Amino acid sequence: MVITSKSNQLIKDIIKLSSDRKFRKEAGLFVVEGIKPVNECLASDCKIEKIVCREDLADKFPQAVLVSESVFNAVSTEKTPQGVLALVHIPKMKPAEPKNSCLLLDRLQDPGNLGTIIRCANAAGYTELYLLNCTDAYSPKAVRASMSGIFFVKIYECTLSEAFGALANVPLICADMDGENIFAFNAPEKFCLCIGNEGGGISEEVMKKAQYKVKIPMRETCESLNAAVSAGIAMYQLKNSLLRG
Repeated sequence: MVITSKSNQLIKDIIKLSSDRKFRKEAGLFVVEGIKPVNECLASDCKIEKIVCREDLADKFPQAVLVSESVFNAVSTEKTPQGVLALVHIPKMKPAEPKNSCLLLDRLQDPGNLGTIIRCANAAGYTELYLLNCTDAYSPKAVRASMSGIFFVKIYECTLSEAFGALANVPLICADMDGENIFAFNAPEKFCLCIGNEGGGISEEVMKKAQYKVKIPMRETCESLNAAVSAGIAMYQLKNSLLRG
């Protein structure tokens, strides 16, 4: 059977999952789109509720619900739809003490930045991320920008008290322009790197808890770096300082 109607309930739910954060949270599902991302999601520990694909891809995804091309184009958030998506369960996890060095993201609002940071975190080995009042990590744009990194890290959406409780025994390193040069800084063996809001930086509450502050030195002609770029540089440099030390 091939779904050919855009008024089908599953189709309407997929569209709402892609556009409505509240509905994603209520349903406990998010959308992963594209052949490579879906295959990488299948290879991860993520729990997949359903796969939906165009009827011409039935041989590649035999377990999928089949839809017509026009219906798939209606649910896709991609400029050039590849014809397959998965509905994936959002992991239910209470904030817990990290096993290794981790990230605290404070009020990030750009889903592209958040997804890119998740991508870098996965690459650099920061597998636990604590999100304070951030944009939704499970929005299509953030998931896409994470380049499958979101399948391989733990995302804790938490309050200040929950974050501070989980990180009580972990020194906080805040990225701040008044900090010391990160390239001369020796990180403790286990730490939490804090990255702040794109325009406002790290909140006062988080900054008060910082044991260390570090900055990325820049020419006077540059006022600041993109949050994701700063996070990527800091993640690798702090790990490198441990190797150097």
